[in-house]
Amino acid sequence: MKKRLIFAAMVKEVVLSGIRPTGFLHLGNYFGAMRNYVRMQDEFNCYFFVANWHSLTTHPDTKELQANVLRVIAENIACGLDPEKVALYVQSDVPQIAELYLYLNMMAYKGELEKTVTFKEKVRLQPENVNAGLLTYPVLQAADILIHRAVKVPVGKDQEQHLEMARNYAERFNHRYGEILPLPYAFNYGGELVKIMSLDGEGKMSKSENQMNTLYLADDDDVIRKKIMKAKTDGGPLTPNAPMPAYIENLFTLMGLVSSTDTVEKFRSDYNNSSEGNCIIRYGDLKKQLAEDMAAFIKPIREKATDLQKDTATLQKIMKMGAEKAGESASKTLTLVRSAIGMNYY
Repeated sequence: MKKRLIFAAMVKEVVLSGIRPTGFLHLGNYFGAMRNYVRMQDEFNCYFFVANWHSLTTHPDTKELQANVLRVIAENIACGLDPEKVALYVQSDVPQIAELYLYLNMMAYKGELEKTVTFKEKVRLQPENVNAGLLTYPVLQAADILIHRAVKVPVGKDQEQHLEMARNYAERFNHRYGEILPLPYAFNYGGELVKIMSLDGEGKMSKSENQMNTLYLADDDDVIRKKIMKAKTDGGPLTPNAPMPAYIENLFTLMGLVSSTDTVEKFRSDYNNSSEGNCIIRYGDLKKQLAEDMAAFIKPIREKATDLQKDTATLQKIMKMGAEKAGESASKTLTLVRSAIGMNYY
């Protein structure tokens, strides 16, 4: 009995997350997700994948898909993910996902799928391409998670509805066929995730939209400087210790992530001691300092990712290794699923 308990304690919980190869990774991706993934890889059994099937729902033109997949894999590694510690794979390299997706579709209903926020938003954005994949996007996402029997899924607020649907499908499956699929839950380390706003103060940074107001991990030093120097500011606070507008607070948030504590405190003090007719804070100086510190932070990530993208053979080896790890896990789950449904005939 003791040995069994010790073994149970040694088994790491499964964490899963994926990212679509439909744009460049940016600073928000790094501080909102990647930095946590690097920590998770030492504490959990992690599966991280590039969701190339998901990308087809909105990007049917695949001319750049292969290069984009390789870039995302390279950027993930450059951010600190270790292919020896995690399963880093491409979604389409694990065909078991597609089979589980088919079974789960039998438990997904048209009405509930049409009510999802993301579906309604995508219909608004691409009314000429409302395809079945778009409608059943949450079902494929559920298959991505459940195929590894993941219990921890690091997601933001915008994906919580999809995760709730994944739990619903798992519950329906278990009710119908037996307790096979564990229920997944949102997971992030304690405290609020760092939210990186667009440099114009309007919404979050984006992988594919609002590009001049987003800091990408692939941006070179001059582009970073140019973007930050154009960041939205104003004439300065009118009273001491005035509340910061969101776009000014975002500059201080960025500075807090990449600059020294002394630097942040100096500019914060200048802001708090400024008033109408006595503006101590110099936003130009703040942005110059931020630009240099940001360039220094992004440079090693960019350079490592660039070097990796030139080494296609190494990337292919990493993807193959990740696919083998993911495939082994997926096959075990699918064996249980087929047996529960009664799809094993010999």
